[in-house]
Amino acid sequence: MALVRKRVLVTGGAGFLGSHLCERLLQDGHDVLCVDNYFTGRRDNVRHLFGNPHFELLRHDVTFPLFVEVDEIYNLACPASPVHYQFDPVQTTKTSVIGAINMLGLAKRVKARIFQASTSEVYGDPTVHPQTEDYRGNVNPLGPRACYDEGKRCAETLFFDYHRQHKVDVKVVRIFNTYGPRMHPNDGRVVSNFIVQALRGEDISIYGDGQQTRSFCFVSDLIEGFVRMMGTGRDVTGPINLGNPHEITVLELAQRIIGMTGSKSKLINKPLPQDDPLQRCPDITRARAALDWGPQVQLEEGLRHTVAYFDQLLSERGAPVEA
Repeated sequence: MALVRKRVLVTGGAGFLGSHLCERLLQDGHDVLCVDNYFTGRRDNVRHLFGNPHFELLRHDVTFPLFVEVDEIYNLACPASPVHYQFDPVQTTKTSVIGAINMLGLAKRVKARIFQASTSEVYGDPTVHPQTEDYRGNVNPLGPRACYDEGKRCAETLFFDYHRQHKVDVKVVRIFNTYGPRMHPNDGRVVSNFIVQALRGEDISIYGDGQQTRSFCFVSDLIEGFVRMMGTGRDVTGPINLGNPHEITVLELAQRIIGMTGSKSKLINKPLPQDDPLQRCPDITRARAALDWGPQVQLEEGLRHTVAYFDQLLSERGAPVEA
């Protein structure tokens, strides 16, 4: 338990990552104000926290100012999967940029420490591998992913300008592929896609030849990184990569999930989406040094928890699940 109970604001708190973070902060003994507009977040993700007297839920869109008194802010608000952030690209950019301005303004006013959940997408389709924090990226500013990639890049700019100009205490992490329970079943990401398709016995969609690589970090490991980053001194601002440096091809991931679920699903190939990165792997040297952090949950164990979550979710919804 925390020695000092802090008032902590989590934007995007009813989302996949946000709900796990709210849970962790309550376990650590803090008061949590969870803010979400439910574009991709869901009340069900935090329903189990409703009875906790130290938890408060507020429906609010961060593109509008918020006036509350808090000690720390975790800014997680933004749709993070292509299917969601491309649904309304203008709103996605607004959420990243105007949301950052509003939360930074709040942090400045109440002198709160503020954390930005940035993304590995700031690196675009990388020309260096693995990606270090010094790499400036290879991003198409005009493509269908730009609303998210450039929105997050601009948010980082704002965070460091507020830090330099207004002395705001900032923490910036760049999140690489993360998975686990409470992922949105229709978020279009490979882990959730493959598991849902496998459980339903549907064909599993492989974009391109499946040789593109990803590195998957289990959600509990990522949240541990968040908390450690927030607990560092003012001299540690980031950006710091958080993710699993162990790479796996998309094809191998699909085969593992088929094996774990006992599914009869077949693999089918589809065209690779525009600007989809062929390699994505973090260099976490800085995280190990500054946070003494590294992923602990092996892919096999994390996938078991995630498959069990989706199996239960689909059963509750009455969706056909392959025996």
